[in-house]
Amino acid sequence: MNYYFSTTLKNSSFEDVKEKVTEALKQEGFGVLTNIDVKATLKKKIDVDFRPYEILGACNPHFAHKALLAEDKIGIMLPCNVIVEEVKNGDIIVSAVDPIASMGAVENNSLEDIAKEVQQKLKRVIDSL
Repeated sequence: MNYYFSTTLKNSSFEDVKEKVTEALKQEGFGVLTNIDVKATLKKKIDVDFRPYEILGACNPHFAHKALLAEDKIGIMLPCNVIVEEVKNGDIIVSAVDPIASMGAVENNSLEDIAKEVQQKLKRVIDSL
């Protein structure tokens, strides 16, 4: 089972794609709680040059609440991460975690329906780009 789904955007700037992703997430009820700039962090912490790569911690509060009620330690797997990365040829790849894959590690059947709904929303985000 693949643990993510993604799309590749050509002829777009990194910042433009990040804005599109944030707006698409918003349309599906997600907010971006965290933004980890991997490139800047690696440069600052270990003086390594890395390509533009950001991790957006996306959260849909309604589904997060349902998941937390079903499994109190599920917060370990929240928020849903979406990455925006620039590859060598200048293309921008956007990938989202597949919540069915991550929630499958938890033995709690009540999470299955929640994971399916969140998966559909994240797939719509990726497909809309």
